Amino acid sequence: MISTWSRTAGRALRTQSAPVTYGLIVLCCVIFVLGPASGLNPAYGKGDALLAAQRAYFAHWGVIPAELFGGAPRAVLTLATALFIHGSWVHLLGNMLFLYVFGAMAEERMGHLEFALFYGGCGCLALLGYAAAHAQSAQTLVGASGSISAVLGAFLFLFPGARVTSLFPFLFFLPLRFPAWVVLPFWATLQWIATGRAAQGPGVAYLAHVVGFTLGFLYAWARHPVLAPRP
Repeated sequence: MISTWSRTAGRALRTQSAPVTYGLIVLCCVIFVLGPASGLNPAYGKGDALLAAQRAYFAHWGVIPAELFGGAPRAVLTLATALFIHGSWVHLLGNMLFLYVFGAMAEERMGHLEFALFYGGCGCLALLGYAAAHAQSAQTLVGASGSISAVLGAFLFLFPGARVTSLFPFLFFLPLRFPAWVVLPFWATLQWIATGRAAQGPGVAYLAHVVGFTLGFLYAWARHPVLAPRP
């Protein structure tokens, strides 16, 4: 399932400024293009040289649970740096699409500074939660998925009635519109089910999605009470 757009989010993007959301999108895209994963920077070479550069790049900037809990001095910093590193074009574009659709409204409601701190803090905690559950793993963890999952969780609490256009593979990718309180819990449930099927090896860090989504929802519930309906 891919959530693609929200009618309420569309209005927000036309009427509100979301510099943090747009800045994060630009920053992640620039870092990706300049890094070895994009394959566009000739400084990293091609073939085996490019693959070696990618491995070294992810190991340097990404979270490695075994190092994080093994006392490596710089490992704690990777909880922040990993949020801006993506492993492929699909990884990057998928994350940025979700951030673009859901981030602007959450930022407008929270305020720019609070949203920036919320995004970074929940993202780091989501990565930490995944790393704690796989403390012996030497696999590298990168991506903004934990932060963006937190945005989805906050969006669910703040705007449960927002209409989200979604594409469902099992319905031949027909674009269907549902309220956020239907789409986002369904998405979160899929992530939770996937945690039981995912191996400890390379792949999608579904547990980080679940942790981030839960943290985002709880944060919005604690910090931002529901507003009275507008006339």
